[in-house]
Amino acid sequence: MLKVALAQINPAVGDLQGNQAKLLQAAQQAHAQGVRLLVSPELSLCGYPPEDLLLRPGFMSACRTTLQQLAQELRRLPGLAVVVGHPHQLSGHDDDRTRSTHVPRRFNAASVLRDGVVELTYLKRELPNYQVFDERRYFASGHQAPPPAGAPGVFEVDGVRVGLLICEDAWFEEPAQAAVDAGAQLLCVLNASPFHLNKAQEREAAMAQCARRHGRPLVYAHLTGGQDEVVFDGASFALQADGTVAARAPSFQEAVTLLQVLEASPAQGPVAAPARPALALRGVVEPLPSLEAQAWQALVTGVRDYVGKNGFPGAIIGLSGGVDSALVLAVAVDALGPERVRAVMMPSPYTAEISWLDARDMAQRLGVRYDEISIAPTFESFKSALAPQFEGLAEDTTEENLQARIRGTLLMALSNKTGSIVLTTGNKSEMATGYCTLYGDMAGGFAVIKDVSKTLVWKLCEWRNRQPDARGAAQEVIPTRIITRAPSAELRPNQVDQDSLPPYEVLDAILSRYMEEDQSVEDIVAAGFDRPTVQRVVRLISLNEYKRRQAPIGIRITHRSFGKDWRYPITSKFRA
Repeated sequence: MLKVALAQINPAVGDLQGNQAKLLQAAQQAHAQGVRLLVSPELSLCGYPPEDLLLRPGFMSACRTTLQQLAQELRRLPGLAVVVGHPHQLSGHDDDRTRSTHVPRRFNAASVLRDGVVELTYLKRELPNYQVFDERRYFASGHQAPPPAGAPGVFEVDGVRVGLLICEDAWFEEPAQAAVDAGAQLLCVLNASPFHLNKAQEREAAMAQCARRHGRPLVYAHLTGGQDEVVFDGASFALQADGTVAARAPSFQEAVTLLQVLEASPAQGPVAAPARPALALRGVVEPLPSLEAQAWQALVTGVRDYVGKNGFPGAIIGLSGGVDSALVLAVAVDALGPERVRAVMMPSPYTAEISWLDARDMAQRLGVRYDEISIAPTFESFKSALAPQFEGLAEDTTEENLQARIRGTLLMALSNKTGSIVLTTGNKSEMATGYCTLYGDMAGGFAVIKDVSKTLVWKLCEWRNRQPDARGAAQEVIPTRIITRAPSAELRPNQVDQDSLPPYEVLDAILSRYMEEDQSVEDIVAAGFDRPTVQRVVRLISLNEYKRRQAPIGIRITHRSFGKDWRYPITSKFRA
C-alpha cells in the first residue's frame, strides 16, 4: 500500500521563501503520517499566475535557487518524493532548437524532489490561451524541449509508476497517453485552475473522462486562495480508473489530503491490465458547496487574500442602506472580522430616512465601526461654485454625479489617512451598463462584487441571512428591508434604478447571453427578448467600456468577467 498526499496550499505570487515554507510544512506533516508521495499544485513554488515576473531573469534565477533550497531541506524527510510546480528555464547548454526569438525558453514545470536532489523535471505540453489564461506569452510547450526534458514525466514510488501531467495536459489525450505508454499506473495532475461557479464539477467530469480513457486512477492537486482578480477553490481530488471520486479535499481552505493507493482487480478499467497490478484509491470525500456557498466563499477568499497579501490593515465601505453595499459589508466582515472593517454613511438631501435607519442597523448587527458624514453642505458648495458655469442649464446627471464624487473623495481621504483600502460596491449589472460614476462610486481599490449580477446579489444576501452563527442560532445580518425595497441610487427625489434600466431579471438574462455566452442580438431576440431592449443593453455595454477600463479590479466568479477575460476595444462601432 502506498500513501499519497495532496498539498492544497495558498501561495502568494513572488513570495518564494513563504511558499517554500508552506511546501516544507506540508511535506513534514505528510511524512509524519507515513506518506511517500506528496503532490503540490501547479507553479506552487512561485504562485499562480506570476505573469510578467516570468520575463525577469532575476525572478527565474530566484525560482531555480529556491527549488534547490527546498530539495536540500527535504533531505531531512528520507524516502518522501515531493512533486513541486515551478517555472523552469533551459540552461545555455541545452539544445539550440528552443533558441528561436519567437519561442520563449521558459517552461511551466513539475519536478520530483527526493532525498536532496531534483530527480526529474516534466514540462507542461498543452498551454491554455483563453479566458484568463495567457500561457503562450510566457512558456514554450514541452513538445519543443529536447529529451530528456521533453520526455513524459514518469517516475517510481514504492513500486508504483507515476505519470506527471500539468493542468491543461489532462484535458488532451496525448500527454496522458504518453505517460501511460511510458508505464504510468497512476496519473498525477498539478493544477492552478481559476474558480468560476460550478467549476469544480466541470473539472471532475473532465478528469473522469481522462481516467476512463486511459484506464488509470488519477490524483489532482489544486491551489486555494485569491490572487488579484482570480480565486482558486481547492477541492483537490482523486478518481478511480472508472472515473468515480475516491477522495476530495475541502473547498476554499488549505489542506493536506491523504489517500491510499491499493492493488485493484485486474478487471478494473476499460483497457487491458498493465504488466504491473492495476490500482485503486481510497480516501475521504468532502462535499462540494452549493452554488450560493461557492460564490460567497469565493468573495470572502478574494477579499481576505487581496487585503492580507497586499498588507492593508483593513477595509472601508461606503454604506448606503442599499443591497449592494450591504452585501459587500457582510462579505468584508466574514473575510476580515468586524474589527478591521469600517462603514461610512454619507447622506445627501435625497437620502431616505429608512436608508439611515437600515445602514445603522446593519452596522450594529455586524459590530463594525460606523460613521455618518453628511455630504449636503459640500454638495451645496459645489453647486454654488459651478452656478456661474451652469447658468441657464437644467439640473441633470451632472448634479447626481457630483454627489457620488463627493462620497468617493471622502472615502479616499479616509483611506489615505488610515491605510485601509476602499472596497467599491458596484455589481456586474451596473458595470455592464455604466450605471456607475467614474471617480465616484467607482473610486476605490478593490471591486468585490464586480462579477456578481444584481439578481445574484439578492440571492446571496438571502443565503447569508439563512446561515447560522457559531452556536447554531439564526443570524439575519442584513436587514430584510434592505433586500426587499426597490433599488435606488437616491441621487434625486423618488429615484429608482428602473427609471434608467430594464428590470434586473431581464437585464441580467440579456447580459448573461450577450457578454458571457457570446450570443448575438439576433440570437437573444429569437430567445424571446424584446428587440429594442436587447439593442439598448448591447449599446450600453459597448459605450461604457471606457468606464470599465478605469475601474478597480474585482473578484471573478463567472466564466467571463469584466477583467482579463474581457478584452474589447474602447473605440468600437460594432453592435451585433
